[in-house]
Amino acid sequence: MKFASKLFLSAVMTGALLAGTAEARTLRLGHATSDTNPRHLAAQLFAKKVEEASGGSLKITVAGNAQFGDDVEMMTALRLGTLDMSLNSQGSLAGVVPEAATVGLPFLFSDTRTAWKVLDGPVGDDLAKLAASKGLVMLAYLDNGIRVTTNNLRPITKPEDLKGIKLRVPPDPMGTDTFAALGANPTPMKFSELYLALQQGVVDGQENPVVNIYHSKFHEVQKYLSLTRHKYEMTPFLVSAITWKTLSPKEQDILRKAAIEARDYQRELAAKEEVELLDKIKAAGVQVNEVDAAPFRAATQSVYDKWRGQYGEFIGKLTAAAEAGRS
Repeated sequence: MKFASKLFLSAVMTGALLAGTAEARTLRLGHATSDTNPRHLAAQLFAKKVEEASGGSLKITVAGNAQFGDDVEMMTALRLGTLDMSLNSQGSLAGVVPEAATVGLPFLFSDTRTAWKVLDGPVGDDLAKLAASKGLVMLAYLDNGIRVTTNNLRPITKPEDLKGIKLRVPPDPMGTDTFAALGANPTPMKFSELYLALQQGVVDGQENPVVNIYHSKFHEVQKYLSLTRHKYEMTPFLVSAITWKTLSPKEQDILRKAAIEARDYQRELAAKEEVELLDKIKAAGVQVNEVDAAPFRAATQSVYDKWRGQYGEFIGKLTAAAEAGRS
């Protein structure tokens, strides 16, 4: 009996020792923006919250600056299960879930907080279900801001000013349709290639939120910034469904809660920074001008007509939610 008791005690102690020294599981999270961007800061907060809530059994490795590939490449990796998580882009999500592009209908949202309300409601739930059918788990919708336009040729004050301007757009058909309707020459290009393309004159301009423009230093190689506020974009926080299935319900819950905390932090940080960074861009010598949206909105009605023909039911729900969010 004494020998059996010693064996039992030894087994218990060995099990406890092994449990205490078990290696933590590490998940990889990639994004394409710089390490000073609010997206990266949110990813770091997410990693911290996950490690704390899991007691160190779950860790997140964050890699920015497209270290795991650009947004499209990371989207493919998520679906293949070779990347665990990504703070990705609306454009690359639209390549898999076309309805995601409609969030960027021209001049649909005049401010970010209305867009947040819509995405945190039934419209966002519908997009999450569509993403799930493509092997992607949606954790949250972070903010990618209201987009504005920069270029090196002239200020943009009316639609005619865009005529002939070679403008970089993300790999997103909504952006291409919008600027084609406005008379520009939309040119899809990887975000990671954009600074050099602007510097070398491969493209005349680009369109992005103020936060992205500043943190990627596009204001160093652009003369004019026009506050077109033509399009809202979210940042989908995605997990590979292949990875998701290997997590326990408790671990899944930890990721969801941490993602919501990171979302709220990033949204508020981005909103605060936009005002401050616009002043810094002006101080750097960039000419900034306001824009009357009415003629631009009128010039892009054909974009609504085209997309309603394909996704009328979803667009009806989206536009109704946007209208309700403004009231």
